[in-house]
Formats: sequence, structure tokens, C-alpha cells
Amino acid sequence: MLPRTYTPAQSVVGLRPYGFLILDEHSTSLFKKAHSLNFWEMAEQDDTYNQILNNAMVSDSNFLTDIILRECGDVFLGINSLIDVGGGHGGAARAIVNAFPQMKCTVLDLPHVIAEAPSDVHVSFISGDMFKYIPPANALFLKWVFHDWGDEDCVKLLKNCKEAIPPRDAGGKVIIVDMVVGSGLNEIVTRETHVLYDLFIMCVEGIEREEFEWKRIFMEAGFGDYKIISVLGVRSVIELYP
Repeated sequence: MLPRTYTPAQSVVGLRPYGFLILDEHSTSLFKKAHSLNFWEMAEQDDTYNQILNNAMVSDSNFLTDIILRECGDVFLGINSLIDVGGGHGGAARAIVNAFPQMKCTVLDLPHVIAEAPSDVHVSFISGDMFKYIPPANALFLKWVFHDWGDEDCVKLLKNCKEAIPPRDAGGKVIIVDMVVGSGLNEIVTRETHVLYDLFIMCVEGIEREEFEWKRIFMEAGFGDYKIISVLGVRSVIELYP
């Protein structure tokens, strides 16, 4: 979901890489082929694009988090502190802390993202690199993060997550919101959505995973158990336990 400020001229940035699907089938990153920068480098170096991207993520969070809280909000019960890893400008974090005001909620993201984040008395913001270090918390929340990265990077990130949370018997867990291919209730609708999203993932050089692929990276990172809850048929909430 894109913000209303997303103009036709600016949309060319996002649409241009798809022209390389036919022109260069061997390109490892269509976005980089089109712009000489990858998806995240563009956000770091172009303030306008960075703002568009963060506004889009807030819009998506405003839409999706309300549904998650309504349909499976109990995944947040008993959590005293939560870090939204890669949480951008805190759209999801605000919705969560509004529903659970006793929770200490913090957003972790890169410096250029946090620098533009709006102030909020209920949500704290920390500048940092999730691949280097994640501050300790009772639980971690990652929405639309893992599909941007290959397996090796995901395992590295998950190991950092595991170090940041307490054992399961002390309430530690990781809450992931992402697509689990084949988990939707309406297979016809979700299959079409998966195909469309595959095109986007080809653009940004990401990956969508079936359950067995998720399980493989979970186990490789040292986690012992998980639970998948389908939301809207095309997105899932995954509770991951150390």
C-alpha cells in the first residue's frame, strides 16, 4: 500500500526494474540493474525515496497490524518489552503499544531511517544494524524483513535474535510477519497473490519461502519450535521459540 504522496513520476523508480525481466534474465538484482544501486542503497542515498519507502511501510503497518491484533493478538500477551526490528517509522510498534500499553516498545532500524522517524512518547527509537547487534528484549517483532534476504543472511539475523531474547520458559520468542507460501486458506486467491509478489521479490532480490524452507533456517539458527498462524490468506504470523 503506497502513500497518497506517491506521484506518477516517482513511481518510475519502482516500475523501471521490471523492464529488465526480459532485457537481462541473468541479472541478480533487477533494481540494481535499473538504478545502479540496490533497493536499500537507494533508500540510504536518496532522501525522497527513503521517505516514500517509510511512508509506504507505515501505511502497510496501519492496515495489517490492526488485523493481526484482532485475529491473533494473544501472541503479544505477557510480553513486557518488545523490539520491532527493522520497524521503520514505528507504524506497527504504535499499534501494538496502543493495544498493550503496559508493554515497553522500541524500534530498531538504520541511522538514516531513525533520523526521519517522528517522535513518540510511547515508542522509543534506536539506531543500529540488526545484522550486527539487537538489544535484549522479552520478545522481538519482525514484519516484512526476512523475505528481503537470502538464507545465509536470515540465519545470521536469527542468531542475533536468539541472543537478544530470554529462554522460552522465561517468555522469550520472536514474532515474524511474512509470507509462508501455500499456507493461505483460499489457494486460488493466494496463488495469484504469490505470483504478483514473486515479481516484486525478483525486483528487490528477495525470496519467498514455503514452510519447510522457513523450518530449515529456523533450525539452522538454533531455534527449537515454531507456530504458524495464517492471516488474510497471504500473510502469516510465525511464533518462533528458542
